[in-house]
Amino acid sequence: MSIRRILLSPNYRETLTPLSELLLFMTSRAQHVREVLLPSLEAGKTVVSSRYRLSSLAYQGYGRGLDLDLIRRLNDDSTRGRQADVTFLIDAPVAIVLGRKRGRGDRIEAETIDFYERVRHGFLELTDGDPRVHRLDGTLPVEAMADDVAHRLSL
Repeated sequence: MSIRRILLSPNYRETLTPLSELLLFMTSRAQHVREVLLPSLEAGKTVVSSRYRLSSLAYQGYGRGLDLDLIRRLNDDSTRGRQADVTFLIDAPVAIVLGRKRGRGDRIEAETIDFYERVRHGFLELTDGDPRVHRLDGTLPVEAMADDVAHRLSL
């Protein structure tokens, strides 16, 4: 069974510990960095990722209550110290985000509102004042956010 299927399967909702979840995400990240990210960067390509180091800090740190310093060390090891040059954080109130979901979702999407409030708080706190992070208003239409991204990237 793939790591992704284990992480997202509702079958593991009650049995997968927060530490196991973190270590599985780090295992997946380390492989992705080795097999995809670094070779692409070495070839001069631009890499766009939907989630990276901040997600682990927000979800497993703030959401699950794991030690942020542990997550930072594991992030550094699994990414070989490689950080994103620019990050776009799409921010919206939790009620709006959850209202957009369809169906039950995966194991993580089935979490409580309190969990998602902690995660959002984590993202906002972790990115506050970081010049590499651009917050996008997630309540705007997708086209408006795309225009904002293009503007910020000078495209």
